[in-house]
Amino acid sequence: MTTANIICIKWGTLFGPEYVNRLYSGVRRNIDADVRFFCMTEDSAGFHPNIEVLPLPVEPYAAEMDKALAVANRQGAMRKVSLFKPGLIPDLDGPILGFDLDVVITGDLTPIWQMAPGKVAMRHDWTEKRKGRPTGHGSVFRYDPAVHGFLYDDLAAYPYKVVEEARGSEQRYTSHKAMEKDAFAYIPEPYVASFKYDCNPFPGNYWRAPELPEEARVVCFHGRPKMSEAIDGYTGSWIRRSNPCPWLEDHWITRTRADLGPNYG
Repeated sequence: MTTANIICIKWGTLFGPEYVNRLYSGVRRNIDADVRFFCMTEDSAGFHPNIEVLPLPVEPYAAEMDKALAVANRQGAMRKVSLFKPGLIPDLDGPILGFDLDVVITGDLTPIWQMAPGKVAMRHDWTEKRKGRPTGHGSVFRYDPAVHGFLYDDLAAYPYKVVEEARGSEQRYTSHKAMEKDAFAYIPEPYVASFKYDCNPFPGNYWRAPELPEEARVVCFHGRPKMSEAIDGYTGSWIRRSNPCPWLEDHWITRTRADLGPNYG
């Protein structure tokens, strides 16, 4: 069986190790391949032993990048670009499927992993699409380091200029730069669902439980609520209310504990 390379990045304390473990379990339960799973982090305590740890680097362009991010008020927003560094994983073979940590795997990932060889693949961002702009959404991204190293190299060469042009948005930089190189493809929209837009839209969120779209393979919890908040119900702003969500607990916690054991779920 072929191997699917999977990657994520974790820094700071917003997400605990359970987010990484649950992502790892969700991927390996929902892809027709062996899984090699990487996490770039400065703190791997609590990770399942099958997860390969990559050290979180201090990039040589960090100071200039941070100056530009401070102007854009987007501190830390470009850290994921470190995942695109050529040679980051010396013995890597083939493309990588990457995820943010605030996602839940709910269906077969194989079509996303296998689609559009040679292209950077992302879903069309919901807000950007409504505004008529072509930006991809960064929660799920497929790329090949052997082909798309320019995503790292260009930022490293011109950090302030790149961040300024992207207005501090990693997903805008990544998708637009790949489009410039004719190296971009959209993930089919039904495969990657937004919890707030597709599962729990206003005003129905006031009287019914969040729904899992039939074709969703990944559900993104961008903004609020996050998964830990949405399971038992959430009351935030007047438009972001959520009733309890049993399918979320099932996919994110129950199935992980059955797969990895209680110590990692």
